[in-house]
Amino acid sequence: MADEAAQQEAAELPPNQGATATRPLGETPLTVGSEADAFAEHPEMFVGAAFAGGFTLAMILRRFARR
Repeated sequence: MADEAAQQEAAELPPNQGATATRPLGETPLTVGSEADAFAEHPEMFVGAAFAGGFTLAMILRRFARR
């Protein structure tokens, strides 16, 4: 009778395929803190840098197009 109960209980559980329930712990670029990173404290600087870079590239291309 104990064997039948153990078999029934085992049948109700999903099969264990060797995977663990937790992911391996490590650091991702988002979890690594850097105090020297000015962009981490002011993400709007990315927008300003992209605008300035695009404007500069447009001015350079405009000069090449005139020639």
